[in-house]
Amino acid sequence: MINILDYNLSELKLWMKVNGEKEFRAKQVFDWIYNEAFEFEKMNNIPKSTKIKLEKAFYIGIPKVRRIYDSIDSATKKFLFEYADGNVIECVEMEYSYGNSICVSTQVGCKMGCKFCASTIGGMIRNLTSGEILAQILKVQSIVKKRISNVVLMGSGEPLDNYENVLKFLELSNAEYGLNIGQRHITLSTCGIVPKIYELADLNLQITLAISLHAPTDEERKSLMPIASKYSIEELISACNYYIEKTGKRITFEYSLVKGINDNENNARKLGNLLKGLLCHVNLIPVNSVTESEFQKPSNKTMDDFSNVLSLVGVNNTIRKEMGSDINAACGQLRKSFINSIEEGC
Repeated sequence: MINILDYNLSELKLWMKVNGEKEFRAKQVFDWIYNEAFEFEKMNNIPKSTKIKLEKAFYIGIPKVRRIYDSIDSATKKFLFEYADGNVIECVEMEYSYGNSICVSTQVGCKMGCKFCASTIGGMIRNLTSGEILAQILKVQSIVKKRISNVVLMGSGEPLDNYENVLKFLELSNAEYGLNIGQRHITLSTCGIVPKIYELADLNLQITLAISLHAPTDEERKSLMPIASKYSIEELISACNYYIEKTGKRITFEYSLVKGINDNENNARKLGNLLKGLLCHVNLIPVNSVTESEFQKPSNKTMDDFSNVLSLVGVNNTIRKEMGSDINAACGQLRKSFINSIEEGC
């Protein structure tokens, strides 16, 4: 059977036509699904004969809820979802004054191997399909009873390592018949798969591209991110320049500040010199504590000093506000603790 969430409107119209149904039924079916009717039987303007055909051909791939955690400040919810094959992923919903955001996963696990990330522990199991990524948003909206207006592809997995499925997810989430979320409200985060950045640039999408940088030199970056051994910072910055030229969009650079590793004034000066004059914004992120890692976040003063050095050379930056740290809201943490609990028989 096929997950109907993997279909776009044109594909479902074609299915309707091939199966002797009126094409307009496709729009009716999606209207139901995107308004939280996750069973064909509930679609009361669809003929019974059509529903029987749909039930034989498709399933609506909404995941099961395994766990939900609320942060102390009630602004962040962490969800652990289970798909039909038993694999679990996580996503995070965050409430802001400007709307509700969601951080979605694009893979079960991750093979990129970044030292400070829990998602990569245990490697990658499989890619998520476009519909499985989309289903995270549909399920969260049905639970919180609020519309998601901003999407961040920054959960478990490397989006550009699941390129085709992620592109189709972007299509489905942006479509008027679907979630109707504007591309300017979608951020895609990558550790820096250079060829795919060029491909993405040529599509001239209006999403925000975020680059996980985390170090100002190749030597330092290689110690944190295996991808740096494949693509140098010079190659990565060249790809970013191409992306900016093609799209006119500002790039965000993510820089996780790790105590005693990449947080000193010299690191800040090198980073400032690297990015000076580039159409970009630096998101300084206090590193999340992971049980399997000894990395710790710096003091507030160290982070402020780092930020000030960047500002002095004209590099726009902010220190990210920590949200959901009390509920393991960093990508991969909840999934890892859940798997550990199963292995321990809890």
